Amino acid sequence: MASITLQGNTIETIGNLPELGSKAIDFSLVATDLSIKKLADFSGSRLILNIFPSVDTGTCATSVREFNKKVADLDNTKVLCISRDLPFAQGRFCGAEGIENVVMLSDFSAGKFGKNYGLEVKNGPLATLHSRCIIIINEEGTITYTEQVNEIVDEPNYEAALKTL
Repeated sequence: MASITLQGNTIETIGNLPELGSKAIDFSLVATDLSIKKLADFSGSRLILNIFPSVDTGTCATSVREFNKKVADLDNTKVLCISRDLPFAQGRFCGAEGIENVVMLSDFSAGKFGKNYGLEVKNGPLATLHSRCIIIINEEGTITYTEQVNEIVDEPNYEAALKTL
C-alpha cells in the first residue's frame, strides 16, 4: 500500500500502482453517454490515465483542463480521466468547460478499477475514492510510467508523464 497525504495528514491506498513493464489490467468503466468502455476499446493508442478523486475539486478539474490542452496535438494518444464521479457530473463538467480532447470514465458502481490498480484510498475522509495518479500505457498495452501523487491536493507532474510518450 502507498502512504500519501491529504493536506499533510497521512492516508493510505489499498495497494500499489502496477509495476512498470507489466501489462495493463483490463477494466470496464462507464462513459458519459453511459456506454461501457474497456481497455480493448483503446487498443493501438497510447493512453494517459489521469486518475483523481472527484472532478468537482479544484486540482482534479485543473488536471482535466491541462491534459485537454496538452494532448490536443499529440498523435495516437488518448487521455482517459477516471474517477468515481457519476457519469452525469463528468459530462456536465466537460460541457461547461468545453473539454473535448479527453475521455471521461466513471468507476462509480463497484470501484473495481481503483481496487484492481491498487489506487483506492483506504482510510480518511476520501476513503473509497481514487487517489491522484497518472499511468501511461503504450500501444502494446504495457505500463511505461506511473506516478502516485504524494500529496493528493497537488497536481501531477505533467511534463514527466508526457516526456515518456
